[in-house]
Amino acid sequence: MISVLVADDQAMVRAGFAALLSAQPDLVVVGEAANGIEAVAIAERTRPDVVLMDVRMPCLDGLEATRRVLAGVPDTSVVILTTFDVDEYVYPALRAGASRFLLKDSPPDDLINAVRVVAAGQALLAPSVTRRLIETFASRRPIDEREALRLNALTPRELDVLRLIADGLSNAGIARDLAIAEETVKSHVGRIFAKLHLRDRAQAVVLAYESGLVVAGNRSAEGRRSRRSPT
Repeated sequence: MISVLVADDQAMVRAGFAALLSAQPDLVVVGEAANGIEAVAIAERTRPDVVLMDVRMPCLDGLEATRRVLAGVPDTSVVILTTFDVDEYVYPALRAGASRFLLKDSPPDDLINAVRVVAAGQALLAPSVTRRLIETFASRRPIDEREALRLNALTPRELDVLRLIADGLSNAGIARDLAIAEETVKSHVGRIFAKLHLRDRAQAVVLAYESGLVVAGNRSAEGRRSRRSPT
């Protein structure tokens, strides 16, 4: 069973999400929180697999609550809930370790799928809206030289893989693009996360943009010029 905590300051929204998730045979709602402080306390007590976190809440907003939840319960995953696809809080939340963000008016199946995907450790950023949000906010910031220096720890092939992660490709897609085995891709991804101290693909995408490895609006150009480096 996948355990879920629902954090939203609107009681009807919380109840609706909780009812939807509880109706699934593989999901169980272990708590509901009306603000960020409650979300942190309940998460530390129940240690859920996934937290659905409203980004705008009283007492403590979803951004700071995400930081505190992940610091206290590092094995959990956070899905940010927002009303707007370009929300100033969402980008820093992804930087802080949130695995994905979801619009509150998304179809029910999208919410259920998001919970299952992040619980399985597969926080793919395939939805174009997520990549667009990261591009939008990253394009407003200068290249972070400290983040760029972190990339020195990676091999040329690992840089190729990181570029493709930023393109939103799955491991299977990266394997096809680079003409290597999917197991080899998994090994590369694991080493990238370990070397750069990343939680998941969301943080990897943010780093790829902030370091200048990938440029907004031109995600794949540099990668295609260098993808023939040896495995």
